[in-house]
Amino acid sequence: MTTSIQNLDPKAIESLVRSAVTRALTGSSSSRTGLEPYKPNLVVSISARHIHLTDEHVEKLFGPGKKLTPEKGLYQDGFFAAAETVMIVGPRRRMLPNVRVLGPTRKASQVELAYTDAISLGIDAPVRHSGDIAGTPGCVLVGPAGAVELVQGVIRAARHVHINPKDCAFYGVNNGDFMTLSVKSNQCSVTFEDLLVREDAAAKLEVHIDTDEGNACDLDRATAIELKKQQPCKCHEH
Repeated sequence: MTTSIQNLDPKAIESLVRSAVTRALTGSSSSRTGLEPYKPNLVVSISARHIHLTDEHVEKLFGPGKKLTPEKGLYQDGFFAAAETVMIVGPRRRMLPNVRVLGPTRKASQVELAYTDAISLGIDAPVRHSGDIAGTPGCVLVGPAGAVELVQGVIRAARHVHINPKDCAFYGVNNGDFMTLSVKSNQCSVTFEDLLVREDAAAKLEVHIDTDEGNACDLDRATAIELKKQQPCKCHEH
């Protein structure tokens, strides 16, 4: 038998409405509290000395028709450490053997070193962002099939952050901004400034620092790591 709503007592109707609203609100509240707040998956990597090559230089160093052989994928999708290595020769025949080539190939060859690497080679390598090699020192690369003389391209890679739009929004930064990385450890806590934000839709959140910087902050034994937007310097404001 169906009961018409007109036949229900007003107090019964009110009770049913309150019950329905309470269930709806309770369900919504549970759903909200059940969702964990978004937290980026921050990875900090030490970028050891390496080389980027053009297709032409790959063939000169490793032989005609030679292509790079992917050996290990890097954290960023599509990039890899190749099986191939070369020797870097600096002034006065100072050398670094077996330096890893990273792929894929690029439009311009580039050597990325830490400060101590550059000192070892006798090269005054400037701190530059990747790809900014105009006016930088050169070197000689030696492979199993030949040698290449670079007239420029040796840099100390500036620390930077690979980041996607979602994580940019989380940190409140945009492409080209700078961030600060604080690394705490039991022995030596270090704060690195001026990490360039390199936004890309396909990027996974990853900070790159070089070997010297990784050793300075004892990254392997870090107890806490914090990444945040770098505030504009107010030292010259009056």
